[in-house]
Amino acid sequence: MKHLAIVMPAYNEADGLPGFLEEIATNVRPLADEVSIVVVNDRSTDDTASVLGDLSAKIPEVVPILAPRNRGHGPTALEAYREGLAQQPDAIVHVDGDGQFLGQDFPRLVAALLEGNIDVVHGVRHGRTDPWFRQVLTSLVGLVVALTAGRRVPDVNTPLRAYRPAALRRLLEVVPEEALVPHVHFSLAEKRLGLNVKYARVHSIPRRGATASGTMWGEQTRQPLLPPKRLRRFVVAAAAELWKVSLRPGAPVRVAARAMR
Repeated sequence: MKHLAIVMPAYNEADGLPGFLEEIATNVRPLADEVSIVVVNDRSTDDTASVLGDLSAKIPEVVPILAPRNRGHGPTALEAYREGLAQQPDAIVHVDGDGQFLGQDFPRLVAALLEGNIDVVHGVRHGRTDPWFRQVLTSLVGLVVALTAGRRVPDVNTPLRAYRPAALRRLLEVVPEEALVPHVHFSLAEKRLGLNVKYARVHSIPRRGATASGTMWGEQTRQPLLPPKRLRRFVVAAAAELWKVSLRPGAPVRVAARAMR
């Protein structure tokens, strides 16, 4: 390829970003003449901004972008996609800033995208160490999507995905900019738009950085045994959004996807 873009939303990931970004850069440099690693900082309250500034001087591929305001993971992920497209790459890979993937899996994901007429590749996580309720939640969402789309989508909400730019632009047209769960909407829209989707097995590892349980759990240093209140509120809001935007008859994603086919 001439140009590969890696896009990443990040919030309070100062501890884990240096090692993760260096690992990504090392593994993807051989894949393209030019590589851009676009990191959108969702107004982190830790040292993420200064860490990204230092890293951009050490790792030339890193392009730090400060979001105008804190909007949460979903809208920041969508902004990262748009910023990546602005780089005019031949392919885009999305990954979350918490570093729960291995850099050596990125070349396989990109290779799968370049095989034949493939529009999208999902990195299907294996060996997940997330709390039991997050894994159950992923399975339940996957069941709902399977019933709606008429076909099972492995790891329906995986944040590690590779896209052809043309396919990604179609998805961004049908999913709202403020979506809480854009990748679930993407998974449904990919089926409805008739995109060619491939699945690649990737490793899932614990979140990098000092707070092992991640920002969804606030400042806790241990994984909670039961879903925290913050997550429960998010699930309710996300379920309502999923029904309104993608699932109900006449939902905007349904209508838009039908018009684009």
